[in-house]
Amino acid sequence: MIEQALANVEAWVALFSQSSLPILRHTRRQLDEMHENIDNVTARELAQVVLQDPIMSVRVLAYIQPMHGKSLQHEITTVAGAIMMSGIDPFFKRFGNLPTIEGELKASAPQALLGVMQVIRRAQRAAEYAYDWAVWRHDINAEEVRLAALLHDLAEILIWCFAPKLALQAMAMRRDNPTMRSSAIQMAILGFPLLDLQLALCHAWHLPELLKNLMDDEHAQSTRARNAILAVRLARHSALHWNDPALPDDYKEIGELLHLTPEAVMQRLGVPANTLPPPAEENL
Repeated sequence: MIEQALANVEAWVALFSQSSLPILRHTRRQLDEMHENIDNVTARELAQVVLQDPIMSVRVLAYIQPMHGKSLQHEITTVAGAIMMSGIDPFFKRFGNLPTIEGELKASAPQALLGVMQVIRRAQRAAEYAYDWAVWRHDINAEEVRLAALLHDLAEILIWCFAPKLALQAMAMRRDNPTMRSSAIQMAILGFPLLDLQLALCHAWHLPELLKNLMDDEHAQSTRARNAILAVRLARHSALHWNDPALPDDYKEIGELLHLTPEAVMQRLGVPANTLPPPAEENL
């Protein structure tokens, strides 16, 4: 495990690219069970399992990208499409017996295991929100938006897995400096903002340009990107409770996206009654 920040973004990209990225133990267990019943498994059923796991999702997408150019003119932008492109049997041959996050961290860094599981759960919630809103907007490919939200914080998840000491330092700094921006904390600990690493990984792994744009906050003017980014923001702000002071602004922006009032957004989200905090002065 890495205990000190590497020299630059390129060094981290090389580390992750040369390593076997761990997946959730639950994902591996489900895939093992499906493999035993391979004759009755469909690509869509496999995709539903993969889409609960950010690292497994990016592994599948990265695996398929070198193949698509040989026979297709368009990029593969969904997990279901990637699995259908690879085939069921080759999929299981490629992704059998993968390491797990729990196996990597449980004994050596139990606090980091708790931390990364919280981030993954946040990513799962963001993906659920993004998909729900994309369907509400009649997006013709809601899975792309869902996937973008799921992978938005992939770089953070990988830092937790490979450099738990640094991730814990960042968590402590955030706790001790609650008004400090996340990008400033990342600069202090890593020497660069995680968005730089995220985009570098997308480039190195040849992920679809569409997904890169949907994950990039700089493209938030696009309706689909706003859908994904607002979902990520809501999942982050509501991770601990529904009283975060940034949430009223989230409800307002989500309402603008979905053409709903903030109150209707809260009702759709199932926000408990009497939890509307005062308007936030600034989103941090």
